Amino acid sequence: MTTRILICDDSALARKQMARTLPAGLQAKVSFAVDGKEALAKLRNHEAELMFLDLNMPEMDGYQVLEEIRTEDLPVMTIVVSGDIQPEARARVKKLGAIDFIKKPTDTDLVMRLLMEYGVYRPGELEDAALQDASLQSKGSTTPEISVSLNDYLQEIANVAMGRSSDLLARLLRVFVKQPIPRVAFLANSELHMAISSVSNSNTYSAVCQGFTGAGIAGEALLLFADASFRDMAEMLHYENLEGEAVNVEVLMDMSSILFGAFLKGIGDQLDLKLGLGHPTVLGQHRQITELLEHHSARDEQLLCIEICYTLEDRDIECDMLVLLTEDSVPFLEDRLQYLVD
Repeated sequence: MTTRILICDDSALARKQMARTLPAGLQAKVSFAVDGKEALAKLRNHEAELMFLDLNMPEMDGYQVLEEIRTEDLPVMTIVVSGDIQPEARARVKKLGAIDFIKKPTDTDLVMRLLMEYGVYRPGELEDAALQDASLQSKGSTTPEISVSLNDYLQEIANVAMGRSSDLLARLLRVFVKQPIPRVAFLANSELHMAISSVSNSNTYSAVCQGFTGAGIAGEALLLFADASFRDMAEMLHYENLEGEAVNVEVLMDMSSILFGAFLKGIGDQLDLKLGLGHPTVLGQHRQITELLEHHSARDEQLLCIEICYTLEDRDIECDMLVLLTEDSVPFLEDRLQYLVD
């Protein structure tokens, strides 16, 4: 019997990687959805018995999809596949009816074990049948071809790295970190301020930067912290003193250490390289965003910019991270992308 499987993820790379983890002997018809709305339309049309569901998507995220599945009592087994590895994220999807949770990037052996556990895949029976019936050997799983762009590739590895840094932050502060969709853009230095979607022109910010290098890749990470958030963050970090310039600098350095370290290690692990980190440097305090990014504007180089806005649930704290990759890093990234999709 052929199992109908739906893979729902806004990332083309993630859809391709998930499809590749399915066992070769699994008799399955695989279809895809690029967001929650498309997934629900397919489920309402009874097009899948099993769904692999991402959490972090535009239009309708995975949590909303699970809520709708429960409300409408749609007949599908759902396994969440996400870069958000916070314990609270796992607990929430289980409460909403997901039968299991897989962290990104997906592990082939784990997928196979879960398929066997839930009765979707029985390797012994399928292999015996294939030996007796040559026609089964040519059928296999039917998977549509997927093309992956460099932007999509960067967005997905940033999504996984963001999950690691958010998990560390959540455990340290005992909060839930909401996961945005990383934004990727190719910009000139003078246009960097345009990449920052979450900041307010009426607020002032303080910033710290840290350079990094690896074999074939270089860049820097910038953390932009809203001045109005300093006291709340100092309190969450359990500082004795909650106000003052020295405290503000300490908050900047602690937050950059937490977020830069985990995020850049996550990027390095996925690219299979070790990134060397420079010393963090305070760019400025209590200034407008355009002033803080002024040191980039005189250079003509184009940069690959990844933006992530960290939001703590039920907290009014603004924290924006930019990861800027040099133009010279592009050939290395394109080679890695080609390796992944071939």
